[in-house]
Amino acid sequence: MKKEIEIFPYDSKKGVQLKWETDFCISVKVEYEAVTISADKGGLISLARHLLTLAQDEVPQGVHFHLDEYSALEDGSIELIVERM
Repeated sequence: MKKEIEIFPYDSKKGVQLKWETDFCISVKVEYEAVTISADKGGLISLARHLLTLAQDEVPQGVHFHLDEYSALEDGSIELIVERM
């Protein structure tokens, strides 16, 4: 059974709206000068949704979102900023 990934349309007044799966786990670490993003199924779907949201044609350059251990990532994770070029 295929699951559709719902993407919120970009709204210049509201900015990027991030929608999370109910149960998700995401960790971001730097190991040996490389960034490792580890996630369970819910985390991967959530990240995919966030990336597809930024990829919309209406999203202007420079729009971004921050993830850190205080807002979405597992304890001990480094901050992750994803930005539209």
